[in-house]
Amino acid sequence: MIKKEYITIVKEYETAAELPAEFQRIIIDSKNASMRAYSPYSGFNVGASVLLENGEIVSGNNQENAAYPSGLCAERVAIFYANSKYPEIPVKAIAICAFNKNGFLKTPITPCGSCRQVILETELRFNTPIAVILIGQKTIQIVENISQLLPLSFKKSDLIE
Repeated sequence: MIKKEYITIVKEYETAAELPAEFQRIIIDSKNASMRAYSPYSGFNVGASVLLENGEIVSGNNQENAAYPSGLCAERVAIFYANSKYPEIPVKAIAICAFNKNGFLKTPITPCGSCRQVILETELRFNTPIAVILIGQKTIQIVENISQLLPLSFKKSDLIE
């Protein structure tokens, strides 16, 4: 038997002021995007903003549907929009936040498994790590790349092995 251990490194910050200006910009943008989410069923608004290598910011938010599986998460909306509008520009970072009837969440939320897989595919597509910025009222967490949140991932190479 071989035992393997996977370690996730998360950097925590108390305020956005501790971060580079470009990360501060996408944090603000993701909060604004969450305010425009369409979430009449859950009341759980999520916003995501993507910072591209060229400095452009693309945002998205969750879009719910009465046929629940037909909705889409904020992270995928933002990533897919960025990849369709700027197909040759790598993603540098993604910021994610959420609020509900009580306001912005005190602790950060993480992307669901499907969103993690889509972020990973984008990271692999451009061979560039994507910083994941998780925003809460009390703390901001940053992981250097999506593999930190998806260590045993499914990749293109798995299709041809």
